[in-house]
Amino acid sequence: MRAPTGEQFVLTRTTPTGSSTAIITEVAAGLRTFEIDGVALTEPFAADRTPPFGDGIVLVPWPNRVEDGIWLLDGKRQHLDITEPARHNAIHGLLRSTAYRVTDQSETSVTLAATVYPQHGYTFMIDSTVTYELVEGGLTVTHAFRNLSGAKAPVAVGTHPFFRIGDVPVEDLVLRLSASTRFETDDRLIPLSENPVEGTEFDLRDGVRVGDLRLDDAFGGVTVTDGESVSSLTAPDGRRVEMWQDDQHPYVQVFTTRKFPKDGGLGLAVAIEPMTAAPNALNTGLGLKWLEPDERWVVRWGIRYSG
Repeated sequence: MRAPTGEQFVLTRTTPTGSSTAIITEVAAGLRTFEIDGVALTEPFAADRTPPFGDGIVLVPWPNRVEDGIWLLDGKRQHLDITEPARHNAIHGLLRSTAYRVTDQSETSVTLAATVYPQHGYTFMIDSTVTYELVEGGLTVTHAFRNLSGAKAPVAVGTHPFFRIGDVPVEDLVLRLSASTRFETDDRLIPLSENPVEGTEFDLRDGVRVGDLRLDDAFGGVTVTDGESVSSLTAPDGRRVEMWQDDQHPYVQVFTTRKFPKDGGLGLAVAIEPMTAAPNALNTGLGLKWLEPDERWVVRWGIRYSG
């Protein structure tokens, strides 16, 4: 029986300092597993399951939510499908159930491509690719976009990885986030304002134990050093997994759930999601990239591990 996420692309890399493996899915170009020297660094899910809570999937041409699925284009209301019925929002773009096609593949990398075709609520055609490449000590992810439309097109991207460090209880990991602002939201998780985290429980810059957090929050004001900002999880024994994002990713979402399927039951999981635009960006414009006809745009993020 074929996996509900389609073909599974297995990447492997062996070097004198260790070995790494990753499994990428055909559907949503998702990261299903990633480990180094046998240490799982992302939350895996079984090949016969769909990604729980969007685990590892790519979010194009917008991440997060669009309020009521409505936005304005040249003064005219655009109506996207409501894909988060409980909150009456359009969520996580248009390719989350799309099968990507392989355009390049090697033992250590794979490039998958998919096209966003014009449709109600989004009348543009965008070619997109995502390349996963195993590198020394980690994984690099490169997203590329090209506007095939005859008009400027709004584009954003996010990814939805959940992180762990082997068998260390997620509760005991310490999360550090290089972000100085947080978006306050309404009960539908639509932003109301962007506020400094200084002096609040949402200041994660010095590290907070994941077990003490309950978050589904977007952050901004990320600190960029040498072209990237870094979020991390650290285990009590000092091992650390980092999620880095380039300067085209000025936002990051953190989501915790205590209902993630693992070990035959449910447990705590934490997603650290790089985003090029803020929630509801089709309405606010925050971080939204407007591509000219035939313009190309490339952004990157990745994972690093120190054992």
